[in-house]
Amino acid sequence: MSALQDNFAEIIQMISIICLIALSVSILLLIIRVMKGPSNADRAVALDAIGINIMAFAALLAIILITPNFNDIVLLIGILLFIGTVAIAIYLEKGDLIDTEDD
Repeated sequence: MSALQDNFAEIIQMISIICLIALSVSILLLIIRVMKGPSNADRAVALDAIGINIMAFAALLAIILITPNFNDIVLLIGILLFIGTVAIAIYLEKGDLIDTEDD
């Protein structure tokens, strides 16, 4: 049984490293999309996807390092990502974040 557990741990480590490499490539391609995006909406979607990839990166690091300490970081990134997405959506819709008009 111990040999099976050792093989399983090695497989999990290899798959996690492969996923980290794939996430790194994805983040690099999304950075290119942010820089070259044809519209501001495309840039906003790419920024949102970068945030999701960073969350996945932190979660995979928690799996590789076998520690639950990164779970709080993943939740914090998710909350900040949601607030940022809402702010970008408001900016793209209205053109400003804070309504300063007096009606």
